[in-house]
Amino acid sequence: MSNNQQNDGHHHHMEHPENDAQYTGLQVNAGIEMPPMNNPYMKRRKKRPQLSVADYVEGIRKGNLSVLGQAVTLVESLVPEHQVIAQEVIEKCLPYTGNSKRIGITGVPGAGKSTSIDVFGLHVLEKDPANKLAVLAIDPSSERSKGSILGDKTRMEKLSVHPKAFIRPSPSAGSLGGVARKTRETIVLCEAAGYNNIFVETVGVGQSETAVHSMVDFFLLIQLAGTGDELQGIKRGIMEMADGICINKCDGDNVDRANLAANQFRNALHLFPMPPSGVTPQVTTYSGYYGYNIDKVWEMIDAYFETVRKSGYFEEKRRQQEKYWMYETINEHLKSHFYNNPEIERLLKIKQEMVLGSKQSSFIAASDVLKFYFDSLTQNGH
Repeated sequence: MSNNQQNDGHHHHMEHPENDAQYTGLQVNAGIEMPPMNNPYMKRRKKRPQLSVADYVEGIRKGNLSVLGQAVTLVESLVPEHQVIAQEVIEKCLPYTGNSKRIGITGVPGAGKSTSIDVFGLHVLEKDPANKLAVLAIDPSSERSKGSILGDKTRMEKLSVHPKAFIRPSPSAGSLGGVARKTRETIVLCEAAGYNNIFVETVGVGQSETAVHSMVDFFLLIQLAGTGDELQGIKRGIMEMADGICINKCDGDNVDRANLAANQFRNALHLFPMPPSGVTPQVTTYSGYYGYNIDKVWEMIDAYFETVRKSGYFEEKRRQQEKYWMYETINEHLKSHFYNNPEIERLLKIKQEMVLGSKQSSFIAASDVLKFYFDSLTQNGH
């Protein structure tokens, strides 16, 4: 250590022998401390002034896309200071939310979901000039691949250039719970900005449907016809969640197969108990690519909304979802408080090695870590 320091000391008072009288022909200038930051080819990026909570809320309420985008970025940020601002903005936006139709859309990869969302979205925007649409996504795989495939603008050619559409890819956050919570908070911001139609897209895999189901009013399942064993590949859970099923690519020589599949689905749905909405899920066929029967799909969705609004189920379901999200938020925060504690991280590493090396049982290891955690809470007086 001291050796290095001595050497460093040498560097500072380094003689320049080359400037000695005997080498008069050679003149070496002292180096410049810092080269000037003045590159004519580099455009100086103006640093965005940090907006206040009031600025965010005002910009969102005016429907300013740039401010809305920045606010969503804050919601998605893992930086604690950003989270504090984001939560305040969400709270101030809450009174202006709820006036919307929230629609979840899922389907197996390859079902033509993006093309469908593109034409569905266009249909919604053209149906009523007062409509605005936000397309959000929940993609738990974005964490592993570090790139989200859902909500990607390039896949929605018409919507991505539509002035009344706001498209946002899936946030990537450690866990599905985190992704879902951030998406739900983004819904709040979009509704406050006047987006009265929200699409939440997900891939037909894993638990992501359950997450989407917990934040939408209507859950649409997109299916394909053609293999003959349509019902085999569908998880029962997804069938039970669907408020409507639409079968894509009902065009050309695929029409008969699509209609056959629709009948199979209708028959299958009769075996399920009546959903809590009191509306038997309808099955309809369409073609996203050719734009056939898009209005039929939407008639099904509008009819559903009309029924559940009259029956009071619409409000009831939203209240239940609020309760669910209260608990989800508590769970998320508790988990992150525990796992982001540096001492816990260290202890977990040690314990993990012990368990892997069969030196300690998983139960004892877990209870040791938890005891340490709870003790640290009581010591800190928190």
